[in-house]
Amino acid sequence: MSGNIQLLAGALARAKRENRAALIGGLPAGFPTVDGGIAAIRAVLDNGADVVEIGLPHTDPVLDGPVIQTAVDIALRGGVRIGHVIRTVREAHQATGKPVLVMSYWNPIVRYGIERFTGELAEAGGAGCILPDLPVQESAPWRRAAAARGLATIFVVAPSSTGERLREITAAGSGFVYAASLMGVTGTRASVDDAAGVLAGRVRAATELPVCVGIGISTAAQAAHVAGFADGVIVESALVKAILDAPDEAAGLAAVAKLTAELADGVRRVPVG
Repeated sequence: MSGNIQLLAGALARAKRENRAALIGGLPAGFPTVDGGIAAIRAVLDNGADVVEIGLPHTDPVLDGPVIQTAVDIALRGGVRIGHVIRTVREAHQATGKPVLVMSYWNPIVRYGIERFTGELAEAGGAGCILPDLPVQESAPWRRAAAARGLATIFVVAPSSTGERLREITAAGSGFVYAASLMGVTGTRASVDDAAGVLAGRVRAATELPVCVGIGISTAAQAAHVAGFADGVIVESALVKAILDAPDEAAGLAAVAKLTAELADGVRRVPVG
């Protein structure tokens, strides 16, 4: 069975036709529980997100700040496994028809088996994978397996990436380019660094792939700001925090739904330049 890279491309193209950035929400699988995580991800998709990324919990999430680390620890303590991640992808996609990505560090995938992982992700209706720590020069086995199954390979670039490195990474990727808005780990911040806009412009000069910006975006106003220069706005820590701060699971779902709706309104405020 082929994955849904074309569904991802269609969602990003549709947002562009509507003269706005796409909203990409993210939550770890298994948080606060497997079933609760599926419900939360559905709430994100049902309240205005165009795409969702599902985090594969890892014991050493080097890109993630304390908010996501806390959620990942809850998921791991709850016994989440890759099978639960695949189930989450399947149920989220089947319920909404929207593109669903997995965001994972490389070690769990290579231990699970590249062919096995890409096959199961495609069968579940997944659209691809964001791989923040997979060096592009070592990515050929993954890219071959992903391309054969209709899955996007999404790499992360940073403000420190050289022009040569940007060209190398973007030439190898598919789906879109994940542009980290700042140097550092994920988390909510009071403002989005100006480096995000500069990086987005540099990436656009290197590739025709859509440029989606994440890390540090937590409010509708910040989403509107980033939507002025990005093809997509990626939000994860703020959604996780909404669940962590809630007194119970029902309140967490309500908070995630409310925040997603606000962010969806934010990406529609400013026409994409």
